[in-house]
Amino acid sequence: MVSLRSSLARIGAGARTASSPVGARALGNWIRALSLFASVGGLGGQLLASDANTALNAWLNAQTNIQTWSAEVIQTRALKSLTQPLIAKGRVWFAAPNRFRWELGDPPQTIAVRQPDQMLVIYPRLKRAEKYLLAGNQNSQWRDTLALLEAGFPRSQRELEARFRVVSQATANEAHEVTLQPKSASARRLMPQIKVAFSTNDFSLRATELQFADGSTMRNDFTNATLNPKVPESVFTPDIGADFKIVEPLVK
Repeated sequence: MVSLRSSLARIGAGARTASSPVGARALGNWIRALSLFASVGGLGGQLLASDANTALNAWLNAQTNIQTWSAEVIQTRALKSLTQPLIAKGRVWFAAPNRFRWELGDPPQTIAVRQPDQMLVIYPRLKRAEKYLLAGNQNSQWRDTLALLEAGFPRSQRELEARFRVVSQATANEAHEVTLQPKSASARRLMPQIKVAFSTNDFSLRATELQFADGSTMRNDFTNATLNPKVPESVFTPDIGADFKIVEPLVK
């Protein structure tokens, strides 16, 4: 079995071309740490602890109302090796408790779908699909990493605290930002820090940002979000054509 780190690095590091799986990894980076961590410009003033906890608790309480969610996304990937960040537009869908679908590009160049027992990464133009099984004790590190994707939609304070340690909180411009540290050692080695930003007036998710161990970051800014839309089942069960090559990178 190949290492988790090498597989994640191969899946995503920013799209540069669409001629190979390595080049088509626009959305992939998000699998390295996947998304939902926001860095919202202008977030500044530090709250008193009591006020900060009030905002966080109100946001957590609001999550119980979320069954489905969709939004447009602008994903910005900042790499130390590049002078300019990599930017891609797309769309994301979420269904409680843990299903999601990300698409980047128009038409989509990369599609990532999280199902109950597996993760699919599809490259339509390349006729290629990668499958990452979540069952089995040998994939605990992979599951820990995928769990980070759900940071933007915790179902309760208990669920949040089971996975993360709250490092700091700040608010400004009607937005509240929470900085989190993964409790899982394996996930922390990949992503030492995660930020989630939400609106203080309706507690909607604004953005997310992942900080990777190499110092690079991946930010997702969400717009035109819809709460509890009717999402067709086909969104989370993509049809993979018979002409696609299906591989399992974590299995020899």
